[in-house]
Amino acid sequence: MYKAYFGLREKPFSKTPDPRFLFLSRGHEEALARLEFVLEERDIAVLTGDIGCGKTTLSRALMDRLGNGYRFCFIVNPRLNAIEFLRTTARLLDVNSPAASKDALLDQIHTAVYESYQAGVCPVVVVDEAQMISDAEVFDEIRLLTNFQLDDRNLLSVVVMGQPELRGMLASPRFEPLRQRIALHYHLAPLSLDETMEYLDFRLEAAGGRAGLFSPDAVQKMYDLTGGVPRKINSMATNALLVAYGSDAALIDSAIIDEIRDELML
Repeated sequence: MYKAYFGLREKPFSKTPDPRFLFLSRGHEEALARLEFVLEERDIAVLTGDIGCGKTTLSRALMDRLGNGYRFCFIVNPRLNAIEFLRTTARLLDVNSPAASKDALLDQIHTAVYESYQAGVCPVVVVDEAQMISDAEVFDEIRLLTNFQLDDRNLLSVVVMGQPELRGMLASPRFEPLRQRIALHYHLAPLSLDETMEYLDFRLEAAGGRAGLFSPDAVQKMYDLTGGVPRKINSMATNALLVAYGSDAALIDSAIIDEIRDELML
């Protein structure tokens, strides 16, 4: 609808975690570089950030950057008990019939991981929304996955992602053994004001459009209302494009942002 009007090939502010639209702010670029190093070392990383800050998109970009030498196994609903977590991990590693008992499951996972090693592939278990984990034993199993190792290296990597409350959960003395095995703790912050302007221009250009469609006063208002959270920016920018299209506006200014702010309950 508005794509042709603004000369866009595709929607610039989609909510799907498409790594082509990953804007590398200073924080995102540093997080990506550190995660890449940890995975090359085959260790455990913990990535936290507010809702909508780009953690999932970052994990997809990491997968694309590392290439065929790594196999990413995404656990997107971690509300599991320990056995369910291990069975899910086993299925993601192509174990056809995960066992019912823990010992047998661990043997199956170890076999699958070792076969991946022999094929020159490092499995990466990514646990998303980890703040939703209610069974403390699941964190124990995450730690114990790094027991699959040779004399000189681990056989897999683990990335645990979640909202800021995950940091408080892991601070419990109960998880001291896990904390000692975590090679990276990184918190992904929202965008700054300058980065918000760069983010909008970057995504417009990635979608085939032109930079400068949002005026500086519009960007300031968007930043004030969204706090620099990319997902909130996406929602506001999409609605602003629709309003601008409907009113034949060539530029999105603060008046358009004022028009949509109540609609978005911001």
